[in-house]
Amino acid sequence: MTPLTDDELTALLDGLESDRAERKQSWRGDAPEKGRQAVCAFANDLPNHALPGVLFVGARDDGSPTGRDFTVTDDLLQTLADIKTDGKTVPPPTLTVERRVLKGAEMVVVTVWPSDAPPVRYEGRIWIRTGPRRGLASAQDERVLNEKRRHGDRSFDTHPVAGCNLAELNRSQFEIEFLPQAVAPDILAANGRTYQERLASLGFIASVDDPTPTVLGVLTLGKSPRTWVPGAYVQFLRVQGTAWGDPVIDEAELDGTLDMVLRRLDDKLKAHLSTAVYFTSGVVEQRHSAYPMSALQQLTRNAVMHRVYEGTNSPVRVYWFDDRIEIHSPGGPYGLVTRKNFGQPGASDYRNPALAGVLRILGFVQRFGFGIAESRRAMLANGNPAPEFQVEDTFVLATLKRAA
Repeated sequence: MTPLTDDELTALLDGLESDRAERKQSWRGDAPEKGRQAVCAFANDLPNHALPGVLFVGARDDGSPTGRDFTVTDDLLQTLADIKTDGKTVPPPTLTVERRVLKGAEMVVVTVWPSDAPPVRYEGRIWIRTGPRRGLASAQDERVLNEKRRHGDRSFDTHPVAGCNLAELNRSQFEIEFLPQAVAPDILAANGRTYQERLASLGFIASVDDPTPTVLGVLTLGKSPRTWVPGAYVQFLRVQGTAWGDPVIDEAELDGTLDMVLRRLDDKLKAHLSTAVYFTSGVVEQRHSAYPMSALQQLTRNAVMHRVYEGTNSPVRVYWFDDRIEIHSPGGPYGLVTRKNFGQPGASDYRNPALAGVLRILGFVQRFGFGIAESRRAMLANGNPAPEFQVEDTFVLATLKRAA
């Protein structure tokens, strides 16, 4: 992800027929909507340039600077950076936002790298770019993007599962429950795509020609996910005490599809979340939880989303002691995240980008990259110490301590 030079950016500004550049005079009116569509299109890289596309804010259609009517502010830079994390574009795009001086004037340069797991959707629609034209992908365009993913796969969640067949996926769950959440109503109403084409477009099978379910397909729609991905479950223990070896009063292996696992885990957490009741003046009741539910959800969902699924039979483990909760996620830091910057603002990467997109579609993730920050905020607001993290090469352990 080497930044483009001034000369490279100037060439893109001047290349009016280029499918790698979009220009906006400001970030007002319809610019935010069209700008996000452009980011989606650059991430899809339908022409297969394998080069970044650039959204310029502060440039006219002819490539000249907007001039005095445009000012680069910190708020604008943050707003543009939020395109990556606001959850509207899935899988989350890889992009950078910079203030640059080009042609003697300040502009904002949003550089978008091609996705490893296309097609990328913005609010349920696949946007593409060919030449200066930006538009919605056709069924054939989707097929091309799916083939790009199949031949360029880097993340394990998009790999086909050897020996698995299409009958292992729950078709009614896909068509009745998942599709209406994943695809915009107008695209869905067009009804011009077959069952296999829709599965392939969403990354649930390898391709239309090879309908082998992917790891993502099995985890999302599988009739028996754990048969094919042995570690795809959560082990829950409620220990009566504070040490290993103390009595276990509740134990469960929570398996099934992603949706089922996370909902069952929420039910377990809520059932064990003790609430102290205090009375003031005998009539007003005040409740205080030992842990904030939002922090538990953020960190357990992070553990499922960011864990390694390849080469391990280990589940996510949630062990609830009397004085703390330990959440153990297989797999250490990934990509741009290291032991040193783990949990710091802006330090995020995705071992399973397609799976992260599915969790966003299912409603378990609202924004990308904010889970740890939200858990810290919620814990401190509830009177708990901040979460503690042990980050190793093969696992991440989050420990939440009970409020006094």
